[in-house]
Amino acid sequence: MQEEIKEMQERIAFLQRHIEQQDRAFLELSKEISVLSQRLARMEGKVNQLGSNEEGPPADTKPPHW
Repeated sequence: MQEEIKEMQERIAFLQRHIEQQDRAFLELSKEISVLSQRLARMEGKVNQLGSNEEGPPADTKPPHW
């Protein structure tokens, strides 16, 4: 009986460490996603700004020499 209790305690300790590691990994991924989302928003803003400043014909029209 004592051996079974000890084995269960070891399993619980292992699972607790595993959960803590997962929590840290999720936190790091969450931070990385936040940074990437901000970068994407800035890039979208730049693309939209460049597109609105364009004064030429639309991109889907053929050039005059065709």
